[in-house]
Amino acid sequence: MYGTLVEPLALAEPLRALVGEQAVQFAGLWRTKQLEYSFRRGLMRRYVDFDVCTQQALQYAQKALKCELPESDQARLLDAYLHLPAFSEVAGALKALKVQGHRLVAFSNGVEGSIRSLLGNVRLLSHLEDVVSVDDLRTFKPDPEVYAYLARRTGRPLAETWLVSSNAWDVIGAKMTGLRAVWVKRQADALFDPWDVEPDLIVNRLDELPVWFANRTT
Repeated sequence: MYGTLVEPLALAEPLRALVGEQAVQFAGLWRTKQLEYSFRRGLMRRYVDFDVCTQQALQYAQKALKCELPESDQARLLDAYLHLPAFSEVAGALKALKVQGHRLVAFSNGVEGSIRSLLGNVRLLSHLEDVVSVDDLRTFKPDPEVYAYLARRTGRPLAETWLVSSNAWDVIGAKMTGLRAVWVKRQADALFDPWDVEPDLIVNRLDELPVWFANRTT
């Protein structure tokens, strides 16, 4: 979801009116801490849902950058997480993949209700068959259990289930569980972790994926 279908760093725009020149740094720190908190809670088995991680990460970013915001502004920023913009090619890519016969689901650390709201707001929900949330298991990616759960939900063997993600750690988690995986390298300078694990495919944009599948089957 985040960074693959929608752009979480777009929060820099509403942040600009609140924190000025710190907006880009704030958005990046917020996202980094959001992920860190989910990783830590997964390891410690101290689960709270991803919405709580997002809220706590927002509090951390404020303290770290010394820019405490009124509760009303914090509420608007949290609501903005439900209105993140989709990357420009995503809708067309999902349509093309669906026409090819692929079963498409959103698979996220996010709470299902929040993810459905976000996908609905950017008009992507209708292109997807289902939303699979780690909240069902009360743990987070990259726990192997959640990738196995994805395969069970889709009714496909692990080796026939593909994860598509812009997050290298997510791709590695999927591969180590036996899934196939595509890394969406949206930034030219993005690095893939040197863990002796490689994605099955690297693309720069999601609309390269249906082209690859079409060539693969011909």
